[in-house]
Amino acid sequence: MSIETRILPELREVYSQFPGFQLDENLEWSRSLVSAAPVKRSEHVNTTSRKIPGARGEMLVKIYEPAGRTDDLLPAMLWIHGGGYVLGHPDMDDELCEHFVQTAECVVVSVNYRLAPEHPYPAAIDDCYAGLVWMTEEAELLGIDVNRVAIAGASGGGGLTAALALMARDKGGPSIILQMPLYPMLDNRNITPSSHEITEEGAIWNRMDNLAAWNMYLGEENDVSGESPYAVPSREESLAGLPPTYTCVGQLDLFRDETIEYVTRLAQAGVDVEFHLYSGCFHLFEIFVPEAEVSQRAVHGYMDAMARALHPKKGLC
Repeated sequence: MSIETRILPELREVYSQFPGFQLDENLEWSRSLVSAAPVKRSEHVNTTSRKIPGARGEMLVKIYEPAGRTDDLLPAMLWIHGGGYVLGHPDMDDELCEHFVQTAECVVVSVNYRLAPEHPYPAAIDDCYAGLVWMTEEAELLGIDVNRVAIAGASGGGGLTAALALMARDKGGPSIILQMPLYPMLDNRNITPSSHEITEEGAIWNRMDNLAAWNMYLGEENDVSGESPYAVPSREESLAGLPPTYTCVGQLDLFRDETIEYVTRLAQAGVDVEFHLYSGCFHLFEIFVPEAEVSQRAVHGYMDAMARALHPKKGLC
């Protein structure tokens, strides 16, 4: 049965119109498919860009904060954009980051980590860790409460979120109150049933996309780096000691099974976890079709989870 026939009717038209990525054949064209479209910026959020010390030289970050904020310290969230480790830029998530600021009453820092294949592993995770360290070390400058810091990302950014949680745990900090790896890219082995289900040309992230992206990210040291949990989070033997976790995935997402396995292992390791599986939904469904009821439900779910985690004294948890 075609995947398209199983997609919810309100999502089907957009899915059928997507041309599909061509990572091996035309990477720059594929990158253009996720370029930021002009959005109406919120008057309730101030956005600034600045260069900070990255793992290898300067790195761009975008900082989103409530307009007209007081001197009170706010919680903070590090956002990691998606793109399978090979695509994307913080600009494409401006509207989403503004939504987090307003819903979770927080400061958001979005990192422009280096992309593969120009910069294979460990460039991206090293940049993300550098961004988290900078954000917490510059807490006074940013006006944030270091006791209420979360990390979040989607797709490849979700994989980096999971890897960052492991790295912060193993390095003894910075402290993280919640990790939110949304439909994360966790496993380079591509052996799950769902990794074999999404094969149609034009699918939004199919098996060929995933194989190509992992090869670009792990580079010539694939055999070595593919064993590191900071490169491939599913390889980590122990998930104990990770922060509380929120995640979701569509039932028709290539990452469905590795997400479910990750959630199961977190729960078995004693980590508090909340998980949602959305029937009839493909990868990035809520981004591609934001007006759909199921998309609004999914976004409300993860926005509410972030607000509850960052403001526990308000009785939301």
